[in-house]
Amino acid sequence: MKKLGLSLMAAAAMFFATENMNAQVEEVTETEAQVADKTQDLEEIDVVALPQAIKDAVMTDFSGATTEEAWVKEKEGKKMYKLHLNVDGEKKKVYADEEGNWIDKKEKKDK
Repeated sequence: MKKLGLSLMAAAAMFFATENMNAQVEEVTETEAQVADKTQDLEEIDVVALPQAIKDAVMTDFSGATTEEAWVKEKEGKKMYKLHLNVDGEKKKVYADEEGNWIDKKEKKDK
């Protein structure tokens, strides 16, 4: 009987610890997104308003993903899009140009 009680307590502790860790990760992600958006002068747009080339690229390269949020920035006559995707429950942040080509932000910073 003691083993059953200890097992239940251990399972409950793991459940609450996992929920607490998930909440902390989401808070950090939201804060990073807010800071990045302010510094990059991005304009939030409706996901439906994304160019078809970008929608096709998401469907092709991120099978089963849904676009949750989108922003656009125009610089030197070219548009760059920032997307928050949900890929099988995992959140991803990606960047693309108008033609649906992926932009690697880390690569651009190195140049």
